[in-house]
Amino acid sequence: MPVSTRSPSPHAPEPLDPAKGTPDPAGAEDAVEVEEADGVVGEVPTGAGEPEGEAPVGEGDAEGEKAESASETVPASEASPATAGEAVAEEPGDESAVGPADVDAGGDEPGAVAARDKPADDQAAEAEAGVPRGWRGRYPRVARGVWWGVTVLALVLVVGALLLPNRMAALQVNRFTRIPGEAIIGAAVLLALPRRTRIAVAAGAGTLLGALTVLNLLDIGFLEYLGRDFNLVLDWGLLDDAQSYLADSMGGTVAALAAIGVVLLVVLVLGLMALATVRLGNILARHPRRSTQGTLIAGTAWIACSVLGLQYAGIPVASDRVANRVTSEVRQVRDTLRDEAEFAKVARSDTFGNTPPDQLVPDLRGKDMIFAFIESYGRSAVEDPIIAPGVDATLETRTAALAKAGFHAKSGWLTSATYGGSSWLGHSTTLSGLWVDNQQRYRTVMASDHLSLTKAFQKTGDWDTVGVMPGVQKAWPEAEFYGLDKVYNAFQMGYQGPKFSWSTMPDQYALEAFQKLEHGKERDKPLMSEIILTSSHQPWAPIPTMVGWDELGDGSVFDAIQEAGKKAPDVIADSTKSREEYGKSVQYSVTALTEWLERYGTDDTVLVFLGDHQPISRVSGQNASRDVPISIVAKDPKVLDKIAGWNWTDGLKPAHNAPVWKMSSFRDRFLTAYGSTPHPTTG
Repeated sequence: MPVSTRSPSPHAPEPLDPAKGTPDPAGAEDAVEVEEADGVVGEVPTGAGEPEGEAPVGEGDAEGEKAESASETVPASEASPATAGEAVAEEPGDESAVGPADVDAGGDEPGAVAARDKPADDQAAEAEAGVPRGWRGRYPRVARGVWWGVTVLALVLVVGALLLPNRMAALQVNRFTRIPGEAIIGAAVLLALPRRTRIAVAAGAGTLLGALTVLNLLDIGFLEYLGRDFNLVLDWGLLDDAQSYLADSMGGTVAALAAIGVVLLVVLVLGLMALATVRLGNILARHPRRSTQGTLIAGTAWIACSVLGLQYAGIPVASDRVANRVTSEVRQVRDTLRDEAEFAKVARSDTFGNTPPDQLVPDLRGKDMIFAFIESYGRSAVEDPIIAPGVDATLETRTAALAKAGFHAKSGWLTSATYGGSSWLGHSTTLSGLWVDNQQRYRTVMASDHLSLTKAFQKTGDWDTVGVMPGVQKAWPEAEFYGLDKVYNAFQMGYQGPKFSWSTMPDQYALEAFQKLEHGKERDKPLMSEIILTSSHQPWAPIPTMVGWDELGDGSVFDAIQEAGKKAPDVIADSTKSREEYGKSVQYSVTALTEWLERYGTDDTVLVFLGDHQPISRVSGQNASRDVPISIVAKDPKVLDKIAGWNWTDGLKPAHNAPVWKMSSFRDRFLTAYGSTPHPTTG
């Protein structure tokens, strides 16, 4: 039977006593119901009908006696608020009794805390003064509403985390109408544990569930930008790159606030999930019989749905998503660690590792070689219905202009090792002949003696080698791997104009600086150059426009162009605008590069240019290919004759059905086509 507790009060009606007579009805008070720990209702006097804390006239001297008398006549279970919290009612049909050690504040209903939050003396003093026990006592209905609201929120958080997919496209209602098997197992485990162990296990499980939620969100972000899941072993360093990208694109303040916001969000997710699981665990423990019955019913339903293969909107009703997710992460970590060891052996093997210098690229002796990468120049630029019209028109126009200047081109497709970002992986894959699709592989290659395509020219001793890297803003030890005698970074080309979002300078200026600093100088040897063009880097706002080559100066001419351009926040979140501006940026980069060649190229200039990867999925679309265009341009017909067997398309635009090779195959094909003799090394 429910037990009602009543706090001692000087105004409570006295027991009938023949000596004293019937208590004065005017001294009787209204009672406010207070919800106890299990929904049981007690009563606390409100002091209605008289000022709070004041005794009725004529009774002040007898208050102490009345309180003492009331205390003596109240049953033991109702003696004081302190003892009220220790008595747990049995609800109808509930044969269990849970002591105070099994009731935690995280799962108490309103009223339970009021019965034990304060020492008995303080509560008695408040009761004597006519003060209700805390806000729960003053507003019981509000307190009960808050209790249920917090409980429902805890349930939504836990179940939502258990069912949360790691794909943006999968965030549909049907994903959250499933029965999570892990919740059933978790409830069974918590019901079997003593209080302290239960709380510790629930908090730990909640924290792990919060961490899994963070990983799911990282997967969504990485898939959106890089076309792959977050790698627990390798990708933490990319978060720092992401902050640098934000700082370069939208300012240091925005980047700092974003970083702080992300840290706070992670802490909030972990903390809330831990509190939610503890709360739900305590509620389960307070009703063990009913909780056990509910767990058994849910488990039976899950097994039945699983065996029968029941589905809702094409999704199985019985879910084991967390178990599969954890298994997948464990497998990925294991495969990553295994891959590191295996790839290190592969990197030590090289088809041309022992080739003598005089047997490397003999058919290109005397040529000024340029290997240029255009940021985010992918198949989508050439074939997407929104982007392609402008880009294709530019490619056709520039093909005709180059032909008029005596240059001809052949073009094909390469499948990049990266997508949406991490350009350095595309650069290293192309030039090393190895499939470098993650940061660990990149570090392994950069630390190896594997022969890069650019280093092959340095190894011959017949070329000077130089790198033009407007995107490099710090030390760049990779220059040794690429065999570059000299590297010009963002601060070494004399640029005094504005940045264009992430790009430190327009491509046209970088190419003109290359001409003045290296290509235009008299030299004893031909020049081999690696150039990284950055104007087509996201967020594609603002983007530069072409100016007269003689007007470039120190770059200040771009001030007005940058000021008049679109702002990154106006473009970055709009897919259509992003696609439009991306297309314009590719047109700009292709135009700048080919105009430079038309203006400064000679009979001995050979240009190889390609994209490093496709743009992010907001531009290229979901499930886009990883193909990028590649072109070889030369004035000497013998250069293009050497690759006639490749069946590439004439001109700067590769045909849709032109050959598609893995990017890692280009180095060996190129070296072979131009007369290099294989002399392999083995791991």
